[in-house]
Amino acid sequence: MTRPAPSTASVRLAVLFGLGSACFAVGSLPLFVARAAPGVVAWTFVVGSVLFTTAAASQLAGTPRDARLDRWAGLVQLVGTVCFNVSTLAATRDLAALPARRLVWAPDVYGSVCFLVASVLACAAVRRAAAGPGRSVDRWVAALNLAGSIAFGAAAVAARYVAGTTEETNAALVNAGTFAGAVCFLAGAALLPVGSARVARAASRSGAE
Repeated sequence: MTRPAPSTASVRLAVLFGLGSACFAVGSLPLFVARAAPGVVAWTFVVGSVLFTTAAASQLAGTPRDARLDRWAGLVQLVGTVCFNVSTLAATRDLAALPARRLVWAPDVYGSVCFLVASVLACAAVRRAAAGPGRSVDRWVAALNLAGSIAFGAAAVAARYVAGTTEETNAALVNAGTFAGAVCFLAGAALLPVGSARVARAASRSGAE
């Protein structure tokens, strides 16, 4: 008997979110930052943010209209990814002056807030959902995304610049928060096909009875 496979949509989302997360994880590694050209590092984040936006748009488009919490979570998440598009693209410019650096920091904070709100809404949606196959996986995905959003938020707060200077208040926390958040998002993305496969397996068993 052929084992039910995960849906194409879940695999596509896993790949897009996973690759985007990998870009942010790699881009925040001190060794990569130290050895790669600044432009390469900056564009690594740009590519990651575009992958996030593509995944978020695809996820929102595939969310049923009657799933209001899920749709709100998807919409807020999409707005957050666009904010990261703006911040990462701005980071490819010359950021020697403080006003220029704020072009990165401001949308980065907005994006982090959007991710946090979207994650809370997603957690609420999972709690309200009826019990069924794949629900435990959905809870893990929601929890991992919430943890990732908190880590991204910590990185955004740590990137606050001291008035009159161009120095970050806590560069180590910026990198650590970004890396931890990206790893959480990557783990959550990897679980998407798992939950989909469980739903397909349950449907297959029900049809065979």
